[in-house]
Amino acid sequence: QVQLVESGGGLVQAGGSLKLSCAASGSIFNINAVGWYRQAPGKKREFVAAITRGGTTNYADSVKGRFTISRDNTMHTVYLQMSTLKPEDTANYYCNAGTYSFENYWGQGTQVTVSS
Repeated sequence: QVQLVESGGGLVQAGGSLKLSCAASGSIFNINAVGWYRQAPGKKREFVAAITRGGTTNYADSVKGRFTISRDNTMHTVYLQMSTLKPEDTANYYCNAGTYSFENYWGQGTQVTVSS
């Protein structure tokens, strides 16, 4: 079992920055990759960025060059540095962990609101 807790969301003006954190507990050794997803009101949840234990990263086209995902060496905490934020980045941001035993875990989400 893996538990995930997101933090760092808030209200920011367009052009500003925020750094989200995803803290994992439980069977951290079994985590293969961690991703960030977001869901705006009335929209489907969408992929934002992901990082593997080996450090390979992947980004949605909409955030490339603006967002950076990183992790500590143990995969205990994964970060999402968000810069040059736009109103369309407003959403609830969720952390997801995939394990070597093909399990999937979600956090409860953290709200990001970008004002124009």
